[in-house]
Amino acid sequence: MSSQSAYYQNYRKDVLPLLPEEYSTILEIGCAEGNFRQNLDKKNEYWGIEPVEKAASIAKKKLDRVLNGTYEQNISNIPDNYFSLVICNDVIEHMVDHDSFLQSIKSKLKDDGVLIASVPNVRFIRNLTELLVKKDWQYKDEGILDRTHLRFFTEKSLKRTIEENGYNLEKFIGICPIRRSILKSIIMFIFGQDLKYLQFGIRITPR
Repeated sequence: MSSQSAYYQNYRKDVLPLLPEEYSTILEIGCAEGNFRQNLDKKNEYWGIEPVEKAASIAKKKLDRVLNGTYEQNISNIPDNYFSLVICNDVIEHMVDHDSFLQSIKSKLKDDGVLIASVPNVRFIRNLTELLVKKDWQYKDEGILDRTHLRFFTEKSLKRTIEENGYNLEKFIGICPIRRSILKSIIMFIFGQDLKYLQFGIRITPR
């Protein structure tokens, strides 16, 4: 199985701690093959948006409604004030204008709606090693320097983006921590504990 196909089949259990206690209508942006739904209560109405046609066709067998294309291409097909939960697993970093998205999606959320997301951490220690020790910044097929990533975030910049776009940060977690060693522990003690996380997870609500 290729890493790309594995991506579309991912269940992403690592973001489950971000889920709110209650939700009814769900929109997952970048739903891939629709497997994340297996983590949620099946009786809820579940929509998905997926730009890759093959993955979208598989997701249609699992979700209540799937829109093929990007979020921007499907804005007019998404009802306003409708979703209690919006899910963005590894999506925001692929957007041309993530600030515009964070403003736009507010109109799709109910008044008490919640958005959860996972975002790569560009300060991940392995990425910094490539930059500072190997003096390299090489784009790859997957990971933090995925060649399709258009935006990069640190913990500080992600929190600032949330604040500047008018959201309350309800929960912030580190995802996929690296195994510690004495050297890594020393580096993280000096430069910050955020270096140990491959990704960050957020749960936010519009102010």
